[in-house]
Amino acid sequence: MSKFAAIRNSKKPALHTRAAVVAAGLGVTAALGAGIANAADSSLMNVASGVAPAVTKQADAQVKAVADAKHAAAKAKQAAAKAKAKKAAAKKAAAKKANGWVKPVDKYTLGSTFGLAGDHWSHNHSGQDFVVPTGTTVKSVHKGTVVKAGPYGGGDGPAYGNAIVVRHDNGTYSQYAHLSAIQVHVGQQVGTGQKIGLSGSTGNSTGPHLHFEIRTGPDYGTGIEPTGFLRAHGESV
Repeated sequence: MSKFAAIRNSKKPALHTRAAVVAAGLGVTAALGAGIANAADSSLMNVASGVAPAVTKQADAQVKAVADAKHAAAKAKQAAAKAKAKKAAAKKAAAKKANGWVKPVDKYTLGSTFGLAGDHWSHNHSGQDFVVPTGTTVKSVHKGTVVKAGPYGGGDGPAYGNAIVVRHDNGTYSQYAHLSAIQVHVGQQVGTGQKIGLSGSTGNSTGPHLHFEIRTGPDYGTGIEPTGFLRAHGESV
């Protein structure tokens, strides 16, 4: 064996040893890498398992918030619609009242009726009596213009006491007599249901009451049955 062959043969075991060491190291590295990878996967799974419920909870909260907002908007829209309808109804009622007819007093007992014969009148009774205490509010039964207001029936005679006559837009007139107080004046515009005086017992009266007439003209002698007239115009008496 030559000197060079001996040297070459002596290096082979060392190379084999180094190769084995490197292979072993690679195996350890691979094993470590696999372990790290497995650990990372496990950590990610744990993180994912914790995040998923939180994301779901947040999504549910957002869905609920949207639903609540829609519900609130719907309620607000409904409330606005109701308020608009209520306002329209009130406006319609006000218009109806302004153009309608009302009773001359609110609480009353019906007394002597229209056309009734008796010693208290020179002719048959010219109106309808509403028995009420002195000082009861007397209202205009319809919008119009005051054409008479004063003592002696406003010109119709002393039997009426303090009296008011109002001309209305349909050509009829209403008269209010035996008043304790007159609170309007000739030429004044009055609205439907407006307070025009207080009931009393002035003139030819047997006790506190309102004598009420519906007339076809401004003066005594033109009266028609007043309760039927009011009923025909939508006001029960």
